[in-house]
Amino acid sequence: MTDPQLPDGPLPDDAKSAPADRAEAGPLDESEANAVRPYVDLGGVKLVPRTDLQLRLEVDESSKRVVAVSIDYGGSTLQVQPFAAPRSSGLWHEIRAQIAEQVRSQGGEVTERAGTFGPELVARIPVAGGENGTTRLARFIGVDGPRWFLRGVVAGQGATDSAAAGAIDDVFRSIVVVRGTTPMPPRDLIPLHVPQGATAPGGQTAAPAGS
Repeated sequence: MTDPQLPDGPLPDDAKSAPADRAEAGPLDESEANAVRPYVDLGGVKLVPRTDLQLRLEVDESSKRVVAVSIDYGGSTLQVQPFAAPRSSGLWHEIRAQIAEQVRSQGGEVTERAGTFGPELVARIPVAGGENGTTRLARFIGVDGPRWFLRGVVAGQGATDSAAAGAIDDVFRSIVVVRGTTPMPPRDLIPLHVPQGATAPGGQTAAPAGS
């Protein structure tokens, strides 16, 4: 097995970025998913339940709106957000450049490399309120699908250890994006919701996702 290679030369900012086998191996569109397979339904995304996997839903305090899903698994944390996107063009190349610029503006360091899903960023980000020089490592991953873009931020062991990275990348692969038919401007967050049986008191709420 060889490491994935970035294509030669620059790509257009609006080109789609996704693994060649995305439609078979994920992340999947709802139309591509197994309709009878059990999923944890979070609205804009569905997740295959796994033993020892925990969900934390990040909720905006003012609107009480779920704005991100954080997944704890195998010593890693994966934060995911699904966004609306154009049908024939992608968002990841442009968004990746904006993330890199933001990290550098905060005094951090960022490197682009070829990853499981295509181009990804490895960033060393200064910790707010930490001792001078304290940083945290994060991996930014993204996949352009049909009319959606799925962004992930990996922290913990999945940002530094190859085996842990493979395990958390597999979780990202297992996500199904539910775009829906409602017209939405590109970059708008596809609505997320608390799964049935869980409550969202504000800030964060935990939900079981074990098999």
